Amino acid sequence: MATLSQVTPRNIALIAPQYLELCKPKVVFVMLITAWVGMLLALPGIPTFHQVGQMILASVGISLCAASSAVVNHVVDKWRDQKMQRTQRRPVAQGQIASKQALLFASALLIIGSGCLLQVNLLCLYLTLFATLGYAVLYTLVLKPITPQNITIGGIAGALPPLLGWTAISPNISAHALLLVLIIFAWTPPHFWALALYRVKDYQKAEVPMLPVTHGQAFTRLHILLYSVLLVIVTALPWLSQFSSWLYLVSVSYLNIKFMSLAWRLYKEKSMTLAQKLFKYSIVYLLGLFLAILLDRILFFWL
Repeated sequence: MATLSQVTPRNIALIAPQYLELCKPKVVFVMLITAWVGMLLALPGIPTFHQVGQMILASVGISLCAASSAVVNHVVDKWRDQKMQRTQRRPVAQGQIASKQALLFASALLIIGSGCLLQVNLLCLYLTLFATLGYAVLYTLVLKPITPQNITIGGIAGALPPLLGWTAISPNISAHALLLVLIIFAWTPPHFWALALYRVKDYQKAEVPMLPVTHGQAFTRLHILLYSVLLVIVTALPWLSQFSSWLYLVSVSYLNIKFMSLAWRLYKEKSMTLAQKLFKYSIVYLLGLFLAILLDRILFFWL
């Protein structure tokens, strides 16, 4: 079993990948991209040297705090992860890393990340801590085991990164930043419910009350479709509020057509393969949307 006290030049190559996996780097990276977009959108133009420094500090701080909450998720979900095929090979679930060591690691990440954000500004620090505790405590510890609305309610924590990025540059809560949060908040349920559909047996084994477990697959498909419609409406708001121009509107319309097509086909055809496709596409969708709004802003508002 790997412990922090065993980290030496000889075995660090064996221990590091396990601790890196605890941080859920792919999830943190996607989250960090949305934070970067928030930072860049908050800029009035080309960033100054000071602003670049703030962006670097904020990126490190936000990433470390998010990684900390991911580690806590591994510890809290240890017994559930052991029952699920998708997660049973995680380091804490397999006993490769002790829960105590993982929590010490999470604490170190949180302290260092908070120290970085303290050098940025207090608003960014407080909001990041709120998001971190929201995911680690509110979602993972409280909501996930008791309600099928865990993703809907707890999704606010995962939707905050664009606001964290925005406040790192402009220490105020802007309505435009909240629009970005609203987009991710509306995107989260169809994204995770699609995953829950094609992994429903895993969630049944782990006794996690995800929507397809508690209300059935037909009910879940209907709500994926309804939330997809809501997502289309919400993603039009940046253009309607004149925060973005026609380039964003055209781009997001293309993305929405494919998203709605998959959601509608999933509702009608009841295919697990389509659920998996929708889940994977939803990640591409979110990244594409944020890239579109950033490019639109650069081309039509900066230049």
